[in-house]
Parts: sequence; structure tokens; C-alpha cells
Amino acid sequence: MKSKKLNKAWLHDHLNDPYVKMAQREGYRARAAYKLKEIDETHSLLRPGQVVVDLGACPGAWSQYVRRRFAPAGAAVGELEGAIIALDVLDFEPIEGVTFLQGDFREESVMQALEASLAGRSVDVVLSDMAPNLSGIESSDAARVGHLVELAVDFSMRHLKRPHGALVCKAFHGSGYSQLVKLFKDSFRVVKPVKPKASRDRSAETFLLGIGPKLSSLGS
Repeated sequence: MKSKKLNKAWLHDHLNDPYVKMAQREGYRARAAYKLKEIDETHSLLRPGQVVVDLGACPGAWSQYVRRRFAPAGAAVGELEGAIIALDVLDFEPIEGVTFLQGDFREESVMQALEASLAGRSVDVVLSDMAPNLSGIESSDAARVGHLVELAVDFSMRHLKRPHGALVCKAFHGSGYSQLVKLFKDSFRVVKPVKPKASRDRSAETFLLGIGPKLSSLGS
């Protein structure tokens, strides 16, 4: 009975959520587009001509946002200046101009396919909205979240353009969070924790922004 009430409350909140309504109106697949939009507009991360890697890309709202940023007049289709490579373990409805790779980022073969698709190009911005399936056991969940963040940081250290490349990475407040902040501070010249307005208040979700990979972290 309790779960039914919770589901009903969630559905009510979801249907009345201004970001959900805005996403439907503007053609985004999810309200998450507005999280990236706020981070981008606040920190001037994205501009036409860049190479962007979108990790944990499904259902595709972040790739949609980047695609519009790279298009004349913000068009959702047509001309595109820049490259967007999206990756997710789930299947992905195609977005015009976005290269999609399906696979688990934790597997070496998937990493190799991603690196091959870069064809030697450095990456301007890495976006990671990756999140594991959570068990509800805090220590176990923190380890899973931490592992994905570490993989995103490691990939960024090897592929981000220097000195101005950037990583936006989902994290969660709670066990292990301070260690992730330290990892970012060890890896990037500028580190900012960001909680966009579109991220629900009751959610422990936050994002870590790292700008300018440190040379000492190369290959670490």
C-alpha cells in the first residue's frame, strides 16, 4: 500500500514538474537536458567545433542539448559543427549527427571501441551522467558510484584537450563523496561541485565539474 502511495506521489510530482513540461514542449527526451543547460550556461563549456563524449547517454537528452549547441540557430536536425560520441549500456534512439556506441564503459573492449571512434582526436568536454543500479546498501552503492566516477576521470585524463578540457560527472552526496572531490582536485586545476536547479531538491545527486586536467595526472 505504501509503495502505491509513493508511486502516486512521484507520478503527481513528475506530471506537474515544470522541467518535464518544458522538455515535452521543447522536444527533449528528458528533463535532464536542463541540468546540463544550466551547467553549460554558467561555466561556458560547450561551443561549436568541439569534440564531446557523452557517457551514460540514454535516453539522450544531454546529446540532444549538445547537438543543438553545435547547430546553427540551435536546430535539432541538419547542419552540425563538432562531433558528439554517445555511449550507454542501453539501446539508444538515434539522434542525427550523434555517433552512438552500445556497451558497458567498465569493459576494456568498449573502451577500445570508444577510443577508436575518436580517431586520435582530443576531447574538449567529457559528460558523464552514468549511475549504477543502486542496491540501497550505502557502502556498496558508494563503491559502485565511485568506480564509475574514477573511470570517467581516468578516461578524461588520457583524452581531454589540455589545458582547457572539462569533465562534468554525476556523483551523490553521502558515503565516499569527499574522496571523489579529492580525486577531482588531484586531477583538475579548477573543481566546482554543482547542483543545478533542475536536479530535484530531495535527490542526493550532484555534479562535479573539473576544468583543466593537470599535467601530473597524465596517464595516472
